[in-house]
Amino acid sequence: MTDPSPSDQIEITPKASGGRASRDFWRLPPLGVDVAVAVVVFGASVVNVAAQDATGISEIPVAGFLLLAVGSIALCWRRSRSPAVLGVVLVMILSWTALGYPGNPVFHILASLYAVGRYVREGAISLAALAAALAVVGFVQVTDGDPVSDVVTGLVVTTLPWYVGRRVRSRSDRAAAARERAEYLEWKRATEAERAIADARAAIARELHDVVAHNVSVMTVQAGVARLLVAHDPQQAQEAIGAVEQAGRRALDELRHLLGVLRPETSSGELGPQPALSQLDQLLDRLRQTGMRISLVADVRSELPVRVDLFAYRIIQEALTNVLKHGGVDATAHVRVEEADGRLDIEVTDTGTATSTLPGSGQGIVGMRERAIVLGGTLEAGPRPEGGFRVRARLPIGEQ
Repeated sequence: MTDPSPSDQIEITPKASGGRASRDFWRLPPLGVDVAVAVVVFGASVVNVAAQDATGISEIPVAGFLLLAVGSIALCWRRSRSPAVLGVVLVMILSWTALGYPGNPVFHILASLYAVGRYVREGAISLAALAAALAVVGFVQVTDGDPVSDVVTGLVVTTLPWYVGRRVRSRSDRAAAARERAEYLEWKRATEAERAIADARAAIARELHDVVAHNVSVMTVQAGVARLLVAHDPQQAQEAIGAVEQAGRRALDELRHLLGVLRPETSSGELGPQPALSQLDQLLDRLRQTGMRISLVADVRSELPVRVDLFAYRIIQEALTNVLKHGGVDATAHVRVEEADGRLDIEVTDTGTATSTLPGSGQGIVGMRERAIVLGGTLEAGPRPEGGFRVRARLPIGEQ
């Protein structure tokens, strides 16, 4: 029902140097503040009652001191039990009036009403407590025979500390909400940054895999051919070694391009164009130099978005690289690229008749599928019933 706010508490802080240390020395914990308030209210009430009675403090009965003490002690729980503290104070005031003691211990009710307004979260409970306090104050003043103007003034003065407490609570709640929102936004920014970093790492990993795996596979196969032919066919071995050199240069060029993209200070004029389907014939020619037999059926009529064009090229490149790795130089592959119904259909199949294999990283199919999913498409990869392997992708051309 009540919830003390940290902003209203005075806390002990670690000792600092200079003036800050001296200020911290005088700070009290919340309980110390409540005890100090109770003592001050008790002393002010005693002085107020004595001022309204010509006989002075010495003539205040012991029961009167006890009533003031009970109301003051209750104020020690003004933060956590505000309505209950107000109830004790109201009973004390009614008892004071019933016993016919002079004056009115008004400071108790002012302190407890401020606590109700400040620490009670539920507005209905806070208003009900205020109404009860106004009823008791009005009853006491009417019983004392005060004029109407004094009664109205008393009710307004009684309402004022409750209103101040309510305003302080409202401001504290707004500050707490602002802090929570700031913390949420900071968490959201950090989460988005982590997600962006993860996406960037995945994209870089895909590019590195496509660049390195394809060219290194070509180099490995050609180097193996050169090793086998160097003894009895030096001319063909030299051609294979030349293909290795070309594949290495292409790998270095694409790696330079990728590293240039990662360096923001690199000017755009130093970067070469990203590969696209228009360079598909060149890719197939390079692979045919390894001994692979590749057929191509392409029917792409419209100009593709840049990312669709790049991802389609990379998927075909990776699929053919897998054929080269696991099918060897004698593998036969068929590539089909068709545009239909607002999508790009890609299919790469192989006969699976060769037996020579190279070890794979296991990331090729994962990378191809990630590229398709990024575009909002699909990718299927697996063995064919009639033998061999098939990679089939469908990439949307329009909305991604």
